[in-house]
Amino acid sequence: MNVTKHKYDVVILGSGLAGLTLSRHLLRETDKTILVLDKSPDVPTTKQKYGESSVQVGGYYYSKVLDLETYLWHEQFMKYNLRFYFKTAGRSNTQFEDYAQAYIRTFSNIPCYQLDRNRFEADVLKMNQADSRFEMLHPVQNLAVELSESDRHTISYRHGDTDYSVSTEWVVDTTGRGRMLARQTDRRAPSPIDHGSAFMWVDGTVDLEKLTDRSPREIRLNKNRRETGHTPHWLATNHFMGEGFWFWVIPLRGMTSLGVVYDNALIDGKQFTSAEKLLDWICTEFPLFERDLRKRKTVDFNVLKSYAHGCTQTISSSKWAMSGEAGRFNDPLYSPGSDFIALHNTLIVDAVKCKSARKLARKCWLSEMLMQSCYNSLMPTFVTTYDALGDQETFVLKYTWELSAYFTFYVFPFINDLSCDSEFIPAYLSRFSRMGAMNQSVQSMISGYFQWKKDSPVVDAEPICHDFTALAPLARAEKMFYEVGVTPDEAKNILDEQLIGLTEFARFIVAYIHSIVLGDERIMTNRPFIEAIDFKTIEFDVEAMKAEWDRHSGSFEEFEWSFCPHALDKFRDQMSKRGHMAMEMMQTSES
Repeated sequence: MNVTKHKYDVVILGSGLAGLTLSRHLLRETDKTILVLDKSPDVPTTKQKYGESSVQVGGYYYSKVLDLETYLWHEQFMKYNLRFYFKTAGRSNTQFEDYAQAYIRTFSNIPCYQLDRNRFEADVLKMNQADSRFEMLHPVQNLAVELSESDRHTISYRHGDTDYSVSTEWVVDTTGRGRMLARQTDRRAPSPIDHGSAFMWVDGTVDLEKLTDRSPREIRLNKNRRETGHTPHWLATNHFMGEGFWFWVIPLRGMTSLGVVYDNALIDGKQFTSAEKLLDWICTEFPLFERDLRKRKTVDFNVLKSYAHGCTQTISSSKWAMSGEAGRFNDPLYSPGSDFIALHNTLIVDAVKCKSARKLARKCWLSEMLMQSCYNSLMPTFVTTYDALGDQETFVLKYTWELSAYFTFYVFPFINDLSCDSEFIPAYLSRFSRMGAMNQSVQSMISGYFQWKKDSPVVDAEPICHDFTALAPLARAEKMFYEVGVTPDEAKNILDEQLIGLTEFARFIVAYIHSIVLGDERIMTNRPFIEAIDFKTIEFDVEAMKAEWDRHSGSFEEFEWSFCPHALDKFRDQMSKRGHMAMEMMQTSES
């Protein structure tokens, strides 16, 4: 293709997921002309792409904002939520039914999708190319960007045997880990996250429920279906959990994506340097896969030794921006990649549409504050409690808390088009900041609780099936998916109500952990103790926890929760068995 213009409204560097979806977004909502430049000779690349799973913000963005809903239902898989699996002590864990499970049983009211990235990007590219305002060139060489503070930017490159120079009002970097603008402008920043990943794709669909000695009839009539339901588990983004790591199983059309993500401080990444090594590790760590994966053909394999990175600025009123991994990336645990693309792209399109220099400056300032807040708020999730991933009870506390906050502060504003509202964002950030100290304290308590549990005797147990929505604060937060078309003032009031509920839930988590560690269930209803919880000072210290409880244990004034506080009793019973075993071991050693 030849360059047909010398001036463009927007030049996008990189033709991956962020760049192609941004192009479609701009084509749908503006009259701008777009040039996409990519260094790769193959677009999409022949190398299979990771990052297939979407959650609610990304799913809503692709289906509703980009109007790809019909396409997604026909050509990609609808996702059956995130599901988590934990090995059961005393079992061989060679069969699916050996594993404890945690999940949300019903489909999300905001559909999410499993994307074959290569196929998805190829199809979006074709849609974009149907619009005469869109042009794309690849491969380009000698790509250079000359940014201007007050005038049009200049982009130079070589395509074929010809050198080109074009001017543009906006330039957006979506080069992924190439991070062209962040490098050029010296805006790269380190991340406190030091995690790695190794991943592969195999042919066909890995059906977890068939990894068993049970007959098809026994699988159908499994009594656990009372809790887990009949929807095929293989449609989910399935996570098998361990201390400091997790392993994903994601279905794509015609193949299955498999990958491990791990904390470099806890797990040696040398175990995963080849597809063969990764396969050996999978079958050793989670033996049920031995009966399936060895028979499959490997489609592709890749490794990222350390993937997290920060950025000091991702959008400027000088009319440049970054989206996707070209800016910031933290961790793939809850599939946030498409969420951040959705947020960045939405803010960029809103800025491109702005005609007032004064308003643009404020928009870009607020947008940067918003994205930095969203990025930084997730750090405790990935830095503080990655050790606690391998224990079902601690993970249930962690994920239910985090998902309640996600539905409230990420999904709700996005589906109401409030992410770009200059009136709403300051009020939003004010409320969001109140979660900071509370979140850090909750995360620290959960990590401390996990480390404390590790010293307790392991008991043979029956696998537990747990629906996260058994804890009502999460079910309430999910109802925000139905709160649409609200004004900024209405949204502020809704967030205030949710903050009250989240604060109560945080108190519940702290009280619950105290009641288990101190072996006294009265803590769960002791009003003075619960109301005295200070998230600025609370920490997991058993002696301090005992002293705090001693201060209030004499009171009989009861605290009434707004939800059932017994949703986790099955875990309490399990810990009670550990306590009895510990007592028996102590008595035996004394005698």
